[in-house]
Amino acid sequence: MKQDYGTLSQTIDGLKAEGYLLDFNLQQDCLMCHRDGVSLSQEDFEIDAVFRFEGESDPDDESVVYAISSPKNNIKGILVNAYGIYADGTSEAIVAKLKKHS
Repeated sequence: MKQDYGTLSQTIDGLKAEGYLLDFNLQQDCLMCHRDGVSLSQEDFEIDAVFRFEGESDPDDESVVYAISSPKNNIKGILVNAYGIYADGTSEAIVAKLKKHS
């Protein structure tokens, strides 16, 4: 896995080319891929890499891309989130795991 792919969209494309095919979203107590119905609790996934991006016109406009894998489920995917994810009702366990890698 590269340490830098370039832009946000290039990073997403690069990770997908490396097999990170699912798109995860944060839920209350898990990561969820709605398309495939996959739900991962904090014990079910690993964070393989983290990529940060700042907005060109506003440094506060930041995004983070997480490369997520679940050896238990034999799947890989991507979680893309703005920097304010920690205030949206997500469980402390999931937030702690994401912050640890940020």
